[in-house]
Amino acid sequence: MLATQDTVRHPLSQAHGHIVVETNGAGFQDVTRRVANWLTEIGAENGLLTAFIRHTSASLTIQENADPNVQVDLLRSLDQLAPQGPHYVHDTEGPDDMPAHTKSMLTSTSLGIPVVGGSMVLGTWQGLYVIEHRSRPHSREIALHYLGTFFSDAGVQ
Repeated sequence: MLATQDTVRHPLSQAHGHIVVETNGAGFQDVTRRVANWLTEIGAENGLLTAFIRHTSASLTIQENADPNVQVDLLRSLDQLAPQGPHYVHDTEGPDDMPAHTKSMLTSTSLGIPVVGGSMVLGTWQGLYVIEHRSRPHSREIALHYLGTFFSDAGVQ
C-alpha cells in the first residue's frame, strides 16, 4: 500500500457520551454547537464521530443552516410523504405517531461525521439537527461515540 502525505499512524482511542435535547414539537432543533462542545470537552483531534438518536419517532440530519425556509419546506415534504390520518393501523399514541415512525425511517437515526483538528468537517452552510416528528414536545437522547486521536488524555477510554 502506498502512503499519501495525509496518512499519519496514531493509536486510536474512543469516547462515549450523550446529550439530551428537549424539543418543542415537530420541527428542527440545531444541536451543532452542543456536539462540537462535547468534542472539545473530550479533547477529540482527528477521527470519526457517530451520533445516534435513541428514538423511533425522531431523527438526525445534516442540513442547511442559513435559510430557515429550507426547514419549513423539508417539514412540508415529510408531511406529504407521511400525512396524518385514519389510514394507519398503529395509532395507540395518537394520530401523529405512525407518520413519525415513517418519517424517521425515511431520514436517519445515525450519522457519521469526520473530525479534523477537533472540529466536525461540515460544509459552510451545514448544521447538525434533531428532527422531531411528533406534534408535542419530547425529551430526546443522542448517543455520541468518537473514535480517533486525542489532543490529550481527556475523555479517553
